[in-house]
Amino acid sequence: MRVAFALLIIALVVAFAGSLLVGPATIDIGASLAALFGGGSEPARIVMWEIRLPRAILGASVGATLGLAGAALQGYLRNPLADPGVLGISASASFGAVLAFYFGAAAVAPLALPLSAMAGAAGAAMLVRLLAGRDAGTLTLILAGVAISSLAGALTTLALNLAPNPFAALEILFWMLGSLSDRSMAHVWLALPFMVLGWLLMAMSARTLDALTLGEDVAATLGESPKRAQLLIIAGASIAVGAATAVAGAIAFVGLVVPHLLRRFVGSRPSALLPASALGGAVLVLLADIAVRLVAPERDIKLGVLTALIGAPFFLRLVLETRRESQ
Repeated sequence: MRVAFALLIIALVVAFAGSLLVGPATIDIGASLAALFGGGSEPARIVMWEIRLPRAILGASVGATLGLAGAALQGYLRNPLADPGVLGISASASFGAVLAFYFGAAAVAPLALPLSAMAGAAGAAMLVRLLAGRDAGTLTLILAGVAISSLAGALTTLALNLAPNPFAALEILFWMLGSLSDRSMAHVWLALPFMVLGWLLMAMSARTLDALTLGEDVAATLGESPKRAQLLIIAGASIAVGAATAVAGAIAFVGLVVPHLLRRFVGSRPSALLPASALGGAVLVLLADIAVRLVAPERDIKLGVLTALIGAPFFLRLVLETRRESQ
């Protein structure tokens, strides 16, 4: 397990460095590093500090958020198909952002977009908690999340249908595909504190998740509170995933794929899988973001499209494996 964590940390450092050094601007490695540490030419410093560094930080933090949330939800719900979308958080955050586009707030104040998305995620968390009830079991929680996700998806489609002009609909659609391009340090300072807060809340549930692998009755006997873990995970995932979706759009399958890929290397114990999934999610999103810059850069392939192309076949294989095991 230590070897797996060491490899993940090395992979994260390499992917982060690659994100800083790869881009359409033709700046060699020496000039890029000099600009990053305050030297070099003014254009190089602008590229590194205002374009590439915010993009790399957001790629790592968004990936870590999605991977960690996926592992936490799979551990609590004891469902290998759970991911941040199961509680309707991603869909509701997207709907909040769509409202900012629809009413023109995103054009007037750039920060209105991420703020609206975070408000949508917070609203989803409260509605799920209200619908499921205070003493809800995992099945009730999933059903409430699916209901909220379906409602948010329907309202988003309605907003697209009623968009005031084709350009507004196209802008909404492109944002929903997910991307880290054109992000600035303002987006980092807005979203990163919320993501870190969400990470801390989910990490606080690790011991209870370990105990829950033995069942809720055993966990209660060991002095752990499943209800407290539920609250921590819902709040943490809502805050962190809402902030991530607010600045990056909808990036699918990361929270589903990463915990499954890493479980065989670090084991099924949630307290080990949570940090491993955070590191793995950061690596995956950074590598995917590098790929969209290298593969047909003139066509601006969206990050969410690439992660969906990676995740959909994996999801299909997982479904087939689950079906074979149940027979």
